[in-house]
Amino acid sequence: MAFWTNATLQDPKRKYRFLVRLLAYDGAATWYAKTVTKPKFSISETSHSYLNHKFHYPGRVEWDTIDVTLVDPVSPDAIANTISIIQRAGYHPPTDANDMSTMSKVAAVSALKGVIIEQINSKGKSVETWTLKNAFITSVDTQDLSYDADELSEISLTIRYDWAELEAGGKRYFAGA
Repeated sequence: MAFWTNATLQDPKRKYRFLVRLLAYDGAATWYAKTVTKPKFSISETSHSYLNHKFHYPGRVEWDTIDVTLVDPVSPDAIANTISIIQRAGYHPPTDANDMSTMSKVAAVSALKGVIIEQINSKGKSVETWTLKNAFITSVDTQDLSYDADELSEISLTIRYDWAELEAGGKRYFAGA
């Protein structure tokens, strides 16, 4: 029986019911997310030819980056918080000739302690939770300003991660042992 014909079943997941949590060095913050791409991955393949036949084998799993668009309020200031994360990841402008430090994965992952994307139901309860593992910011777009626009100011982030864990229906997927 389809979900739309049985009123006793739960509503389907809706695109507009979601939260994005960027866990920064100073604690958890639910930021003002406007859009987010959910984790996705692809599986490479290799083939082997034998006589008249070709056989295909799965290869490596590669997770794609996600994009998050955030509203940039005055407080908390999303761009200031983002820049603070980038600085804690190890980026310093070349103002000190003796500063030879650079960004590292350890510092970048530590600065952005995690990213959680949560789909919720009509009562605000979680129905699907993605936790990005070893996430770090790879791109920041502060967007344009215009006297002709009434929209809220936004920033867009691209985030790279090694893999994502999914929790849905009381089960965990892609989780470590």
